[in-house]
This record gives sequence, structure tokens and C-alpha cells, in this order.
Amino acid sequence: MNIVVSANGADLDGPSSPVFGRCPMYVFVDTETMAYEAVENPAIAAAGGAGIQAAQFVVERGAQAVVTGNVGPNAFNVFQAAGVPVFVFGGGTVRQAVEAYRNGQLSASRGASAQAHAGIGMGRGMGRGTERGVGMGRDAAMPATPPAPSAATVDAHEEEIAALKEMAGDLRQRLAEVMERLDRLERGG
Repeated sequence: MNIVVSANGADLDGPSSPVFGRCPMYVFVDTETMAYEAVENPAIAAAGGAGIQAAQFVVERGAQAVVTGNVGPNAFNVFQAAGVPVFVFGGGTVRQAVEAYRNGQLSASRGASAQAHAGIGMGRGMGRGTERGVGMGRDAAMPATPPAPSAATVDAHEEEIAALKEMAGDLRQRLAEVMERLDRLERGG
């Protein structure tokens, strides 16, 4: 069976990744022979919709199961629609993730294990490049309102606030660019 493990390394002894949509690598493994191929995540720097793009990429490459630390609702929906089960792995190497899968130690997830846009606080996300606006689809919408944090998650709360402020600034700039283009087009230029 061909499975994929979200990874921070490019081989079986590299660490698995706690995130799916913005992990650096996907390691595709034949569970019977342990032959593998490491492929860079083409969606890691996506301005929005990284989980969906990554999930579509993984499905198109023929993965029959996904092993990852967490998967968001949009990526999970892609996998569910494609009939590809998702297994949450608590951490370790890619080899350990595959062994846990082969030994039946992982249960298929019944839903997303992370909130939408959870990977944005990973130091990636809305970039400051010049190609912004390309691919602005339905996933470029504002994220769902996050739940109120407990006292134990103050740091995570502050990180989320910073990420949301950055996202809001980027959206303001994108809106200004769109409005400027619209004005030029309406003036015939």
C-alpha cells in the first residue's frame, strides 16, 4: 500500500511533521517494501489554501492513506471526498510512523484534528511578495473566529493575534490593490 507521511526530513529516519498543509516534505512509502520517495510540499508557501492544495497533490500522487500530526478541516474534506483515510501520529520518525501504521497502532481519524488556518502561525502564510492576488480563490476568505484561549494557552493566543493582525494587514493591502485596479479599469485605463 502506498501511504504518505508529512515530514520535516527527506528520508525514513527524518522526523515526521506535526502539521500537514505546511510541512516541508511528504514521504511516500510503499508499506510492503519500505521503498520511499520524498517530495517537497508544493503548497508550503501558498498565500491561502495550503491544506487543500497539499491534499490534492497527495491524492493525485496516489496516496492511499495519510499519516500526519494534524490535519485541518479543508484538507480533511479533500481526503474524505477522495476516500483516503487520515491517521494521526503523535510524533517520531517517518519510519516509526509507517511502522505504527503497518502494526495497526493508528486509528483512522473521523474528522479534522486542527482548526482551519492552524499552520499559519508556523512562520509562513501570507507573504509579502509581488505576486499576491494570484490564486485568490474562496480560500482567501477570512478565517473562522478562533475560540477563546484558556490561561494555559496565553502564548498561543498572542501568536494567533499576531498572525491574524498580519493577515488583516495583508488583506487590507490586497483590497487596496484590487480597488486601484478596479478604478483604473473603470476609467478605461
